Amino acid sequence: MDIISLCKEHGLRLTGPRRIIMQVLAESRDHPDAVELFRRVTKIDPSIAIATVYRTLHLLEEKGVLEKHTFADGPARFESADHQHHDHFINVENGDIVEFRSDEIERLQEEIARAHGFAIVSHRLDIYVRPLESERSAKRRRKAGGG
Repeated sequence: MDIISLCKEHGLRLTGPRRIIMQVLAESRDHPDAVELFRRVTKIDPSIAIATVYRTLHLLEEKGVLEKHTFADGPARFESADHQHHDHFINVENGDIVEFRSDEIERLQEEIARAHGFAIVSHRLDIYVRPLESERSAKRRRKAGGG
């Protein structure tokens, strides 16, 4: 199901600006914050105000269409609530977010919760990372033109 279908399911009116905001969100492969979303939306329709973006994000989150994530001290970021459970790597050097899923991690979490007498209702795993030194060195060489 896509964001627009979710909005219809939740009885949300699809105004022109909302449709564009939702289209941009649906096409996003990252987790844009409101300012980045505004930048992308205004490339399509420069008349859309940032206040409209904030109001729409708040409404979509309130209705359960979007999930809001706040990673460390960064701005709130958004993604469709219509997705398979996944966890996140957050690159502390550049803020990039990488989604991943590990059945082994999921199994271990369930096992540990049971061992402590709990059943997991919901969870979120955000792992803050930095590139391995070998990756940093390779990137510096590429920037310097060294291949």
